[in-house]
Amino acid sequence: MPDDLPVPRETRTRVLPTPTQRRTFVIANQKGGVGKTTTAVNLATALALGGLRVLVVDLDPQGNASTALGIDHGPGTAGTYEVLIGGASVADHVVESPEAPGLQVLPATIDLAGAEIELVSVVARERRLIRALDRYVADHPVDYVLLDCPPSLGLLTLNALVAATEILIPIQCEYYALEGVSQLVRTIDLVKGELNDQLKLSTVLLTMFDGRTRLSAQVADEVRSHFRDETLSVAIPRSVRISEAPSYGQSVLTYHPDSVGAVSYLKAAEEIARRGAEEAA
Repeated sequence: MPDDLPVPRETRTRVLPTPTQRRTFVIANQKGGVGKTTTAVNLATALALGGLRVLVVDLDPQGNASTALGIDHGPGTAGTYEVLIGGASVADHVVESPEAPGLQVLPATIDLAGAEIELVSVVARERRLIRALDRYVADHPVDYVLLDCPPSLGLLTLNALVAATEILIPIQCEYYALEGVSQLVRTIDLVKGELNDQLKLSTVLLTMFDGRTRLSAQVADEVRSHFRDETLSVAIPRSVRISEAPSYGQSVLTYHPDSVGAVSYLKAAEEIARRGAEEAA
């Protein structure tokens, strides 16, 4: 179905089940252009629209997640950099997103570009983020934390891997889809062994799916064969609406709520929330 056609009111959000304990996802893929930030932004909005309390931590110096969630992050804006480098409190710099009630953002600025170098000499450098988040959630209950990472496996991503309990890997339905994933999986195993034994790869999301091409179907089959239990049943379509939304400082769920892309992210969020509830039962 073309993405610019309206979809029946499936887009009415359902109340999603609340997890028994906070779920912290790192959204990571070493390969660029696979929809990491798009996925973080739209899943966060969908979860919040479902009645859940969500915190997005923008760890990418480009600050694209902050932009798409309607958060100002110009030079001098305090956020993730101050928390990681200066030891500032998350509570002092978190901002309410206009995208949905209960959705908060810790913004990123270009200052984060230097954080990789500055963290090298810091004691317990890979645990800066988890310590800050633990202090924050002690007084500010959160159901989901989504950590949006840069497309690299440096110290920013390492901090996210140590702070998270679950990994969500977006994989695009194009050539070389699994390129880089094997290295990420090796990094995950190293982090589990040395720094965070609670970390698990729980979710794989197919993105940029084009049902008109045989290639997309073949890639989807390949991904599902590698990650049978982890891959969500819904795939995110290649979509003009999804691509346009960030330029308006919005998620696709508020920019064009009746589009196929918006419905797909709502379904993905519901599947993630229900999977978590079933595992806890």
